[in-house]
Amino acid sequence: MPWSTRQLADLADTTVNTIRHYHHLGLLDEPERRHNGYKQYEVRHLVSLLRIRRLAELGVPLSQIGDVSADTDSTPGVLRNLDAELQRRIERLKKARTDIAAILRARAPADVPAGFESVASRLSEADSSMIHIYGQLYDQNALADVQKMVEADTDDVSADIDRLPADADEETRKLLVERLARILTQNLIDYPWISDPASHLDFLLGGDRPAQTIVAAGKPLPLERSTYESWTPLDENAEHATEAPLFTDPTIPAGTGVVREPRN
Repeated sequence: MPWSTRQLADLADTTVNTIRHYHHLGLLDEPERRHNGYKQYEVRHLVSLLRIRRLAELGVPLSQIGDVSADTDSTPGVLRNLDAELQRRIERLKKARTDIAAILRARAPADVPAGFESVASRLSEADSSMIHIYGQLYDQNALADVQKMVEADTDDVSADIDRLPADADEETRKLLVERLARILTQNLIDYPWISDPASHLDFLLGGDRPAQTIVAAGKPLPLERSTYESWTPLDENAEHATEAPLFTDPTIPAGTGVVREPRN
C-alpha cells in the first residue's frame, strides 16, 4: 500500500519538511502521484530515506551523502575526516565540562576567563576584562604567569580603585597609585618578560607586527592628568616601550621599568 508524505515521515521518524528538503537536494527520488495529485511513496522510498537518515545521524554532510551512499572511492576519506572532526568536537565538549565544573566548584561568574576560576573572587571587572583580552594575545605560559600574579596579590588595590570616588582627594589618589606601582614593580622583577612580551605573543597585528599595546577595558584610575599620568611609555621612542605608572617613591628600585618621578 502506498504512503503519503506524512505517513512516510512518521515511518522514518522524521518530518515532512525534511523529506521535501531531501527531494530539493536530489537525495530522495520523487514518487509518482495519484490522480488527485498526492504523492504515493513505496517501500524503496522508505529504504532510501532510512539510509539517508542513517548517514545524517553519523554526521555526514548532506552535500556528501550522495557520494557516500553510492560507496564511491571517496567514502573512506569522508568517513575518516568525519571521525577526526568528531574527535575534535568531543575534546571541546570535554573541556567545556571541565570548565563548567571549575566554575561551579569556585562559585565563579560563568564568564570568568578560562583558567582563572579559582581566583575569580580577586578579579575586579577591569581585571577580568583585561584577562579576556590577554587570552587572545598571549600564550599559555604567559597566562599561567598572570594567574600567579593574581594569586600572589594580597593587596586588594583593584577593588579600592573600583570604589574610588571621582572627587577623591589628591593624597588618597597618590597613595593608591603607589600601592599599585609596588605590585607592578614586583611583577616586573618576578616576570621580566612583561617588559618585552613579544616572545609570548600569539597575536599579530597587521599580519607581521606583534601587538605590543593593549587598551585597558573598564574604569580608568581617576588621577589628575596635570600632576600624574596613570600610564605612560618608559621610552616613547623604543619599539617595545614598557608601560608603567608615574609616581614619586624613592623606595622603588631603578631598572624595573617604573618611572619614579611625576610628569611636569
